[in-house]
Amino acid sequence: MALQCGIVGLPNVGKSTLFNALSNAKAQAANFPFCTIEPNVGVITVPDERLNELARIVVPQKIQPTTVEIVDIAGLVKGASKGEGLGNQFLGNIRSVDAILHVIRCFDNDNVIHVDGSVNPVRDKEIIDFELQLKDLESLDKKIQKIEKQARSTGNAILMECLETCLQFKAHLESGKSARSCPVAKEKLVHIADLFLLTIKPVMYVCNVEETAILTGNKYTQALMDSVKDENAEVLLISAAIEAEIAELESFEDKQAFLADLGLKEAGVNRLIKAAYHLLDLYTYFTAGVQEVRAWTIHRGFTAPQAAGVIHTDFEKGFIRAEVMKYNDFVTLGSEAACRDAGKLMVQGKDYIVEDGDIMHFRFNV
Repeated sequence: MALQCGIVGLPNVGKSTLFNALSNAKAQAANFPFCTIEPNVGVITVPDERLNELARIVVPQKIQPTTVEIVDIAGLVKGASKGEGLGNQFLGNIRSVDAILHVIRCFDNDNVIHVDGSVNPVRDKEIIDFELQLKDLESLDKKIQKIEKQARSTGNAILMECLETCLQFKAHLESGKSARSCPVAKEKLVHIADLFLLTIKPVMYVCNVEETAILTGNKYTQALMDSVKDENAEVLLISAAIEAEIAELESFEDKQAFLADLGLKEAGVNRLIKAAYHLLDLYTYFTAGVQEVRAWTIHRGFTAPQAAGVIHTDFEKGFIRAEVMKYNDFVTLGSEAACRDAGKLMVQGKDYIVEDGDIMHFRFNV
């Protein structure tokens, strides 16, 4: 499952520095706006301690973690929704991602230019929100104009419900709120699915802070948290500069020592990816054998056939059954054979809902 997160924010807030630390692709990082023009795409290995533990037990020929694609999208500016800066191009890049990582500057540094002349994370957030909301309103208005006359003249129930849903989202956006917080019944979202609204995407606010504020935050992060408390959004404190330093270290031991000196248990990169998984309601299941131990990404609520389809569509089409072991049972007992002998290997059918951490083998026939 190709998961893609887009890094957005105003110019010069640390997006490209964070992207460089996150991924195996390198975006140019410099102290001026529009440093990133084309969206850079990097691939991140998703950290999962369970994968390492399974590999320790199984001793496979290959270990394959799951990955996330990160897109570094050039900085938005006021007027982007009307084409200012490189607005339309940027907004098009945002439309294609699954989730938004909104990087916000929460540090003082006279040597780093702020595009609006001062550090104000709440204002910066609202600038981005406003531009995305305007673009969504434009999309809604076009659809309303297209269906309103026909809906009202025919009284068609489906068209009327579609119109009412669009109007509800429009009113919500016009009140200055993003589509993701609109109180619309889930089953009605089908009516606006074709619009691919920008502000309906899940968002994580990434506060780029100085080293001393990674653990405790500062006045800027507190102001931002207060402003988003009703959004049900993830907020993460991270120092892009520190992450860049960690990324330059070659050995795992050096990285851990560096983190320990800062009082951190793990890199901000790891915390960010884990938080992104939570944001998107994702689970991981594993396949484990002597040839390969591998992690697979699925959406929570996937059935066994759907999970099998992530490996190959033939697995889903010809699904017969799944043999399932729980991670804790496997680690405690030490092998698949031990799980089988202890009655901890369960045979599950098409209706089984996969749980996070399941170790699975699929039987299929095509």
